[in-house]
Amino acid sequence: MASNPSVVATFQRMRHEQRTMASKAAELEMEINEHSLVIDTLKDVDPSRKCFRLVGGVLVERTVKEVLPALENNKEQISKIVESLNGQMQSKGRELTEYRERYNIRLVGEGEGEAQGQSAAASSRDSEGGGSKSGAGVLVS
Repeated sequence: MASNPSVVATFQRMRHEQRTMASKAAELEMEINEHSLVIDTLKDVDPSRKCFRLVGGVLVERTVKEVLPALENNKEQISKIVESLNGQMQSKGRELTEYRERYNIRLVGEGEGEAQGQSAAASSRDSEGGGSKSGAGVLVS
């Protein structure tokens, strides 16, 4: 078991970085879902119909035909960021595993508690984004 405080601190920092990435990825997944919902709603609406979009805290009047391509582009960009984050999380996971093995680090309750901890973290992450917010910022009138 590792007892050097700098080794433990480095390991904790690495775990924190991985958790931060997972949290950000979950947040961005929620934004993708919100964008999808708005895009699906606007596809059935007359393209000349006016709608309002929140841009930098300012409500701007546009038409559906102007807003829809921007939403689809935003969704695509967010998806690319999520893919990148997932790759970084996998890389960080491998780095953590190598670090644990190199310094023989054992987690408290490792073994049976480890699998439970991962499922608890996943359900915690899923429940964090349960609020209703409008990330797409579009209002159709």
